[in-house]
Amino acid sequence: MSMDVVDYDIRGAEMQFVEVELDPGEAAIGEAGSMMFMDAGIEMDTVFGDGSKQQGGLFGKLLGAGKRLITGESLFTTIYTNQGTGKRRVAFAAPYPGKILPMNLAELGGTLMCQKDAFLCAARGVSLGIAFQKRLGAGFFGGEGFIMQKLEGDGLAFVHAGGTVVRRELKAGETLLIDTGCVVAFTSGIDFDIQYVGKIKTALFGGEGIFLAKVTGPGHVWLQSLPFSRLASRIFAAAPQNGGGGREEGSLLSGLAGGSLLGSVLGGDDD
Repeated sequence: MSMDVVDYDIRGAEMQFVEVELDPGEAAIGEAGSMMFMDAGIEMDTVFGDGSKQQGGLFGKLLGAGKRLITGESLFTTIYTNQGTGKRRVAFAAPYPGKILPMNLAELGGTLMCQKDAFLCAARGVSLGIAFQKRLGAGFFGGEGFIMQKLEGDGLAFVHAGGTVVRRELKAGETLLIDTGCVVAFTSGIDFDIQYVGKIKTALFGGEGIFLAKVTGPGHVWLQSLPFSRLASRIFAAAPQNGGGGREEGSLLSGLAGGSLLGSVLGGDDD
């Protein structure tokens, strides 16, 4: 499988973006809404399906689009092709605070499983598919880890993870228990399953969920410290409820603002 070979720079700290350098004729594919900027001379085209070179004919395009629809992504993929005579750059930005991870699929066995919202962009030729977890436990209780994106090929792909990222290498038979939302990606040799926490009290009051992801080597697994679902739930919990009548950070100060006590403290009441 022939892939475009691209150069890149990852810039920024908490809110990163990746600049992909394209030679004449080379192209990158990006998730909808991820493009930040591009040089003049790059042509942007939206295609049906995942945009991979091996996706041929109407049936192949429908199959690629169907895979993306199941994972909750757009039916269309945007391809950025350098139509100029010199090198051009296109940049893709992360959707929330975290890290952008370059994944060389050729060095990872040609296949990478990742969370369905982790893919950001890739060199043209990388195939975007889906992978259903085969275990019943993962199917019924896996949550975010049940349906995952499968990246295939021998080129570069970029995935995004929230917070701080840890890469763990597991030996054959070595097992790691992880919060299901904290699994970013893993190589094809990893066995993925869901495990019950084991104690009713822990399940009900521990705050960590009833099930954990169980990954067993050999292979590599990438973990994130801030899953987007966790970030979203914290934002929702802190947001004002019922049209703005929720709790405010400065509720004590707000309560005193309309009374005489605050006026006395600030010297506004001489009595």
